[in-house]
Amino acid sequence: MSDSPNLLGDYLRARRELVTPEQVGLPRLGVRRVPGLRREEVAMLAGISADYYLRLEQGRDRSPSRQVLESLARALQLDDHGTEYLLSLAQPRPRTPRRRGRGETVPTGIRVLVDTLGFPAFVEDRYFDVLAANPAAAALSPRLVVGNNRLRDVFLDPAEQALYPAWDKVTAQLVAGFRSSVGVDVDDQRFVDLVGELSIASPRFRELWARQDVARREGATMSIDHPVVGELTLYREKLPVTGTKGQMLVVYHPEPGSTDADKLSLLISSALPVRSESPDPEHAEEHRP
Repeated sequence: MSDSPNLLGDYLRARRELVTPEQVGLPRLGVRRVPGLRREEVAMLAGISADYYLRLEQGRDRSPSRQVLESLARALQLDDHGTEYLLSLAQPRPRTPRRRGRGETVPTGIRVLVDTLGFPAFVEDRYFDVLAANPAAAALSPRLVVGNNRLRDVFLDPAEQALYPAWDKVTAQLVAGFRSSVGVDVDDQRFVDLVGELSIASPRFRELWARQDVARREGATMSIDHPVVGELTLYREKLPVTGTKGQMLVVYHPEPGSTDADKLSLLISSALPVRSESPDPEHAEEHRP
């Protein structure tokens, strides 16, 4: 048996435990010692033998056909993105030594765009490290600065947690997006260190990571309870940065003309440095006594 991570088997087991017999139309007979479906029930629903399914979960067979994987996805009631992720886990992976992630560079044009946008904006990499951010982002959250990690802040910083009234939902989406972002590239030392740290320090992260949910990193409507201006509802866009490995441009913006727009404008303007204006040289004589 390979000593590499059993990503396919781990995913199948985690998703099996989240599906109840009632959800797939099976009777709940006898005492069930495991949460969710039994292995043989998944095998039956997928139209494969129980022994073959056991081999997949245990990692003794890591190259099932696409047809088998799609049958398993239907049995486990995976959505399109979950199915896509399942298929990716069965792709051959070349053995590579564990490596430490290198620092990433934000493309110049994107960095200029972030600096000139009037709304909170920042760039995050595939591990949710902040690579670039503008002052408006720091006005929304002092943690939105270069060098911080969004996962670490949202799970471990009480002040950041307080910004999100729907913290449980926010954290679930964040972890699902993180797993999707990393995919099968789990040999990077940056990934190993980050998941290890959060798993030890945050029971909530540990619980969500064990579920193996996956979701696209995409836009959403965010509710924020800001200590200065109160409740805000903002659109949050996540736009892929082309030519990079997983970088995203994240922008928060309000509905135009709304109370949220007024609050955000006030928040941003209060955070900008005050500049003293010098008289126009052409009219300097008018200002002399």
